[in-house]
Amino acid sequence: MQTREAMSPQDSKAAGAEAMEGHKAQSHNRGHMEPTAPLLPPPSPPPTGLPEYPRPRLIFHTQLAHGSPTGRIHGFTNVKELYAKIAEVFNISHSEWEETGVPGENPRRHGENMQTPHRRGRISTRVLRSILFCTLNSHKVDMQKLLGGQIGLEDFIFAHVRGETKEVEVTKTEDALGLTITDNGAGYAFIKRIKEGSTIDRLKTVCVGDHIEAINDQSIVGCRHYEVAKMLKEQPRDIPFTLRLVGPKRAFDMIGMRTKVPKSNEGKIVKGRETLRLRSKGSATVQEVQNEFEERATMKVDDLLESYMGIRDLELATTIVEAGKDKKNPDDFAEALDSVLGDFAFPDVFLFDVWGAIGDVKNGRI
Repeated sequence: MQTREAMSPQDSKAAGAEAMEGHKAQSHNRGHMEPTAPLLPPPSPPPTGLPEYPRPRLIFHTQLAHGSPTGRIHGFTNVKELYAKIAEVFNISHSEWEETGVPGENPRRHGENMQTPHRRGRISTRVLRSILFCTLNSHKVDMQKLLGGQIGLEDFIFAHVRGETKEVEVTKTEDALGLTITDNGAGYAFIKRIKEGSTIDRLKTVCVGDHIEAINDQSIVGCRHYEVAKMLKEQPRDIPFTLRLVGPKRAFDMIGMRTKVPKSNEGKIVKGRETLRLRSKGSATVQEVQNEFEERATMKVDDLLESYMGIRDLELATTIVEAGKDKKNPDDFAEALDSVLGDFAFPDVFLFDVWGAIGDVKNGRI
């Protein structure tokens, strides 16, 4: 027979309480212990676009037109950066830079602070004083070789720097002075053509390539070519005014030359199948050379720019042709042109003639 050990009432009560506490603890643990999964790796960042591949570095060779060693430049995306790179490679110091106000709002004329915003919403800019313009594959002051908005990938760049400063008194005897103005895209307007037999042609000290620095002692550095042409056109007849001109520094074999340019055919400024296109807005791009239609249409538009506005600008003409070559009617063309070149405020008669010229070239009429 099995015997059991007797328990007192107190021991029995304590044992029951202990068993009850153990049951509660087990229940508590079962209610709060949950299985845990292993930690996941952090999510990868969202893609930011197409993978980046190293871009080829385009290197161009350059010299100062009056004579210098050969330098190598790269990494520029517009004309101003190109000039800055040339200045850097030939050790042109920052003292050769000049602050200039916006056209018609030159702060030096009005005693304003250089950083003061002007009425047109634009502020003063920095212009490299030393470099007037560049030519491609020729050290001569040859407007057929002028660097515009495109550089052939094998082109050699010659930089023309400031030379002699001269002042000329001019009296208009007819409405037109006989000048065609262009600019270097970096703040300097200069003479691209002199019409034979004109008022300016009779002033033999004025030459193609001369930078127009001031009219009646008012600086026009920083003005675009069309603004300078407008100022000259507005000079009254029979009242003398003064031009301050800066000619390019010339090598020995160029002294005494007065370059004349044919009336048309500005000449190709590209070489090979591809060119580097320098844009006034946005980054530079490598693109194919213009086809025959685009080249002929660009030349025709450049002629119209000279006829209506007294300027020549192959980059501007190229932009106009690009805006109009695929348009179906003049209204669409005018709207497209206004979206990219609204600051120019071209007259309607000019737009009509440009539209007609592009159509004539496209249809083989000219």
